[in-house]
Amino acid sequence: MVHAVSLVALVAVFATATVLPVNMGVLAFVAAFGVGALSGVSLDDVLSFFPGDVFILIAGITLLFGVAKVNGTIDLVITASLRLVRGRRWAIVWLMFALAAILMSLGSVLAAAMLAPVAMPIAARQRINPLLMGMMLMHGMLSTAFSPITVYGAFTSGVVAKAGFDVSPVLLFAVPFGLNLLIAGLLFAVLGRDLFRAHEDEEEEPTDTTGGGGPLATLAPPITQTGTKVTPMRVVTLTGMLVLLVAGGLGVDVGVAAFVIGALLLLASPTAHKAGFDNVNWSAVVLVCGMLSYMAVLKENGTLDMLGDAAASLGSPLIAALLLCFAVGVVSAFGSSIGTLGIALPLAFPLLEMGHLSVAGVVVALAFCSTVVDVSPFSTNGIIILAQSQVADKARFQRQMLAYCGTVIVLAPLLAWTLAVVPF
Repeated sequence: MVHAVSLVALVAVFATATVLPVNMGVLAFVAAFGVGALSGVSLDDVLSFFPGDVFILIAGITLLFGVAKVNGTIDLVITASLRLVRGRRWAIVWLMFALAAILMSLGSVLAAAMLAPVAMPIAARQRINPLLMGMMLMHGMLSTAFSPITVYGAFTSGVVAKAGFDVSPVLLFAVPFGLNLLIAGLLFAVLGRDLFRAHEDEEEEPTDTTGGGGPLATLAPPITQTGTKVTPMRVVTLTGMLVLLVAGGLGVDVGVAAFVIGALLLLASPTAHKAGFDNVNWSAVVLVCGMLSYMAVLKENGTLDMLGDAAASLGSPLIAALLLCFAVGVVSAFGSSIGTLGIALPLAFPLLEMGHLSVAGVVVALAFCSTVVDVSPFSTNGIIILAQSQVADKARFQRQMLAYCGTVIVLAPLLAWTLAVVPF
């Protein structure tokens, strides 16, 4: 009875948060209190399940990136990068992929959304397929989603380590990167083959990408010239972000390091950086902490063990892993990626404890499947790409994004399972 109620509550939390604009984490906290009481788990125990380390992680990373956005460091990186492509249409597309990847690797979970106001108007002016441009932004961002200092990367490593398993951070980063790069390459081969031909209105020698009036003035991002200057504070900020990346790779607690670097930047320029605190992703903090607290209750009352036994009863761990990959992809396409991952990993652990599957293979497959479906027009980044698209019929463009997302939902789990799970 308790297990059934626990699962019904879990489904209800997901369904309600998907249909209504209510933070899933808030509902998960309420479910944790209610199901905990029904299961005989004391309120003190439920409160002790609160993942303080995850709170520090998400708040610290988004604080640091918020400061970088406020002081113009991000604008500087974007503008400097646009100077490199000199109007080559194929290069513009891959530049946006690279920029999204770089921004995400440094901690920005809204990398594609930040670049969309620049990239989508460029796509219209340069006659680049808007679906290609939008999805290259998405796959670029998702390719580095599991960098050691991103919310996704540090969160996944932490959950796996707490369960007593060991997955290399390099492997966790490399597999989603390689798979997203592969998909982006296939997408470019289908929709971008004509981009190697020069635009018929394009000048032969583009000279300016900073809005100064040259042939490539139209490629400039909508920021002021002041935003393109190298200043000591921007150099310090970029250095701090790179230090965090190295520290994360060396095993330093990413959340603590991000808070320290963010605090130093705030102290260096309190007035200018004050708005950076407003960019802390509090909704993500509540969502993840709420879901992890609820999953801890399900572990305490035996629901996760019951699900593990059910998976084992299928008789084939490989088939169970494939079904889990498909379930993760479908659920994440309409819900929170990190929330879905927070549920999927604990569900997979009993299956992994049987010893028939590679822990690393299953974890990276679930990580990839939970995030790659963010190409959906219902994701936060997807919504902004849709809004910024320069197309005559946005309803049609939304249908194109949905069709592409549907294709990814079907093919991505098969790809991850075939390449990451089956061989090991």
